[in-house]
Amino acid sequence: MKNQFLLSFFLLFFTLNLFAQTGDVRGFVYDKDSGEPLVGASVLLQGTKMGLSTDIEGFYSLSRVPVGSYTMLVTFIGYDTSRVAISVGAGQILNQKIYLKEQSKQLNVVEISAEKEQAKTEVRTSTVTLTAKQINRLPSVGGEPDIAQYLQVLPGIVSTGDQGGQLYIRGGSMIQTKVLLDGMTVYNPFHSVGLFSVFETDVIRNVDVMTGGFGAEYGGRISAVIDIATREGNKKRIAGKVAANTFLSKAILRRTHCKTERKRRF
Repeated sequence: MKNQFLLSFFLLFFTLNLFAQTGDVRGFVYDKDSGEPLVGASVLLQGTKMGLSTDIEGFYSLSRVPVGSYTMLVTFIGYDTSRVAISVGAGQILNQKIYLKEQSKQLNVVEISAEKEQAKTEVRTSTVTLTAKQINRLPSVGGEPDIAQYLQVLPGIVSTGDQGGQLYIRGGSMIQTKVLLDGMTVYNPFHSVGLFSVFETDVIRNVDVMTGGFGAEYGGRISAVIDIATREGNKKRIAGKVAANTFLSKAILRRTHCKTERKRRF
């Protein structure tokens, strides 16, 4: 009994001492010109095997980094490599933002996807992720791409109803589907007889359509969750867009994190 107590005490002391000799390094990787997050950028501590790729927010986090000084190497296709000297202290959480400058050298087109890396760390059962690029590729009514029209081609989703439109996902009614915009609940997401949504495609970064297996943070609905995330926009300058078609007109103005949008149906 005494030997077991001494062994447990030794293991506890060794574990606490091990954690005391490490720290964490975390932060974001941004485009230097526009300030937008870079998805899938590689972050590596030179001389070690510690490294990872940034997520959809451009965020990275290296845990349990041994105390010492390192050179952090950050690379991304089409951008200059950044080398940053850092020093990690015991129990320290070091926040380091990285800004990469786009290379002027013309390269061949390269398509990069972080889906394989994401699948290693996240279990996404019955989840379909859409991007603005995918929505724009779908032939649309009036030539205006919209997420409401794209959702109707996904398996298990049926659209019907009159004014405002209705979505039935895996047999559930519209009130059983939760629609979020940057974490805020949207109660009337569709108009124009369901042909268009209130979400502007140009400001959408990605859409997660979860038809099952979603966590408790999405409580209050039993059918599905449509989680829409918007782009941060250009942090360096003001940009805008004006367009019109048979059914609606729109004007978009972006600056920093603010996105102003107006739609009008004819």
